[in-house]
Amino acid sequence: MKRIIAIVLVLGAVTAFAAQRQLPAKDRIVVLISLDGFPGFALEDPKQPVPTLRRLIRDGTWSRMHTVNPTITWPNHTTMVTGVHADEHGLRLNGTILRTNGWPPVRIDPKVDKEKMVHAPTVYDAAHKAGLTTAQVDWVAINNAPTITWAFNEWATADGPLEREMIERGVLTTNEVQDFTRLNIVWRDQVWTKAAAYLIRQHKPNLMLFHLLTLDATHHRYGPKTLAATGAMAFLDSCVAQVVEAVHQAGMAERTTFFVVSDHGFKGYTNEIRTAVALASAGLTNAAHVLPEGGTAFLYLNPTNSPEVSLKVIEFMKSVEGIADVITPDRFAALGLPQPGKDPQMFDLLLAAKSGYSFSGATGGAVTAAVLQQAGSHGYLASDPDLDGIFIASGYGVKPGATLDEVRSIDIAPTIARLLGVSLPKVKGKALPLQ
Repeated sequence: MKRIIAIVLVLGAVTAFAAQRQLPAKDRIVVLISLDGFPGFALEDPKQPVPTLRRLIRDGTWSRMHTVNPTITWPNHTTMVTGVHADEHGLRLNGTILRTNGWPPVRIDPKVDKEKMVHAPTVYDAAHKAGLTTAQVDWVAINNAPTITWAFNEWATADGPLEREMIERGVLTTNEVQDFTRLNIVWRDQVWTKAAAYLIRQHKPNLMLFHLLTLDATHHRYGPKTLAATGAMAFLDSCVAQVVEAVHQAGMAERTTFFVVSDHGFKGYTNEIRTAVALASAGLTNAAHVLPEGGTAFLYLNPTNSPEVSLKVIEFMKSVEGIADVITPDRFAALGLPQPGKDPQMFDLLLAAKSGYSFSGATGGAVTAAVLQQAGSHGYLASDPDLDGIFIASGYGVKPGATLDEVRSIDIAPTIARLLGVSLPKVKGKALPLQ
């Protein structure tokens, strides 16, 4: 721990030195660390026990980051690497939505290959095309991506190429990845951190994408602004410190830019809306199907409905306790969402919950019910400031104290592209002024 603290303490001096040099693109390193579910408001609390993040901020800069709709993990992570909204990159939730040609009308597949799942060029595609090396640890919507040089997947197994390499070198044991997806999330975050540090020390990728999940899981169970959430933030800070240490051990500090981001914030809730129960209570079970996504829900109308039945569904949903809005397709474009007819994944209506409520997939009990203790959700409309994430920049190419008027998740990809000297021409975001 003393070693980690000492290394983090010198980051400021390294940053100041690195900013004075212009390195060839092939020598530059960008490490993008995503702390899933870290709200902007949490980092504004000076008492959060996150000394590594504070040090990175002191030697660089930070801001809240505006997220995109839907405020869900995979859509926002995909926006951060493509620089476009969900209407272009193809992610609506945590996987690809596939039509079943039956009822229910859709199912979700999280293991569709990246080339079919992501419909826009990514910054790691651009880096690979430019001859740079890329790596990912637990990133999302990236299955079998041909432009990732080294991968340690969310679904790690002892048979994976990088896992085998680490096991053969004594860095990882087979037991650590045995039945990996069933292990608790804190353990998995520790293993992913070990993999990220190993990749940096041994392979020195030009672009590293690294994603941690403990805080998201903790917020879902206990809600934000709780002791459990504070403890999860402290744990993640220690994971970031290990990655910073690995960069120094690899001799890459002078040429590395750190970005620490999050995909969305969080809101606490005390009541859940059971849409399946609601539809059944109105005799509309076969008229609509709903995918609950926390603060919003995706509603698919049965194409065999008469206009009168579909209108009845809309009017009924407006009357359900806890639903703040029933958003129709004429309002989708303003939310960065495509029209249903242009995208087979798209829903017919978007349901938005009131503050204090979250949509649930429960099929029994009351339509709206109190939960036993506060829990947490995201998925609320991105216009809610509680859904803002975080953006921290530090290291090569970042001026300490740089002023950032506004940071949006669509700005991350073009900022990385500029730092790596690669082309990503179709982005909707803009490169951030870090100098």
